[in-house]
Amino acid sequence: MKVLKIIGLILLLLVIVSASGVFYLSRGLEEGVNVVINPVNLSEIKDGVYNGRNDFGRWTNELNVTVANNKITNIEIVKDVKIASPELSTKLFQNVIEEQNIDVDVVSGGTVTSKAYLKSIENALNN
Repeated sequence: MKVLKIIGLILLLLVIVSASGVFYLSRGLEEGVNVVINPVNLSEIKDGVYNGRNDFGRWTNELNVTVANNKITNIEIVKDVKIASPELSTKLFQNVIEEQNIDVDVVSGGTVTSKAYLKSIENALNN
């Protein structure tokens, strides 16, 4: 009988931990998907390094965006999102630098994270 109670408690704990994990991972997804990224006019941006943040739960991040000759030349992560993917950030930042625009496609499988980075770039260059 004692063994069954212990197994039952262990299973209950596993269910609670799993449910908490799902809640943590999915909280804010819909809001993050719907974040609007506003355009940036690079012709009005002077040379320099601009810092931008996006405060949004586990997608909070901070970036430095370098501009030279009205072009984005580098994007550096100062503080990364909680569940970071270097492949995602590298691909997204390359797209922004190649297009010289933050109106780029998000990286598949990382929509909210992509939008969080893009919002930080927007905040850096529009403030």
